[in-house]
Amino acid sequence: MSYTIAVENIKCGGCANSIRSKLVDQELAQSVEVDIEQGQVHVEGNPEWRDQVAMALAKMGYPEVGSVEGMKAAAAKAKSFVSCAIGRIDNASQGKG
Repeated sequence: MSYTIAVENIKCGGCANSIRSKLVDQELAQSVEVDIEQGQVHVEGNPEWRDQVAMALAKMGYPEVGSVEGMKAAAAKAKSFVSCAIGRIDNASQGKG
């Protein structure tokens, strides 16, 4: 089963890489696709875990659009900046540029 969550603060491939790796590493998803331009996270996994996935995204700095966390944009943007930087470092170390 799959579902989509619209989130705030996705800016680049580093952000997308962080989201993918965290959700799969935490075994919250079998696979993840991130649409940077649309700000959407497409999750292949158990739809009953949707709330857990949304909470994990918010903790990374990518709160769901319209959520209380999404309204606290300054803190979320700071977290997403860190996540983005980590994703870029991971991409560079894996030769993904």
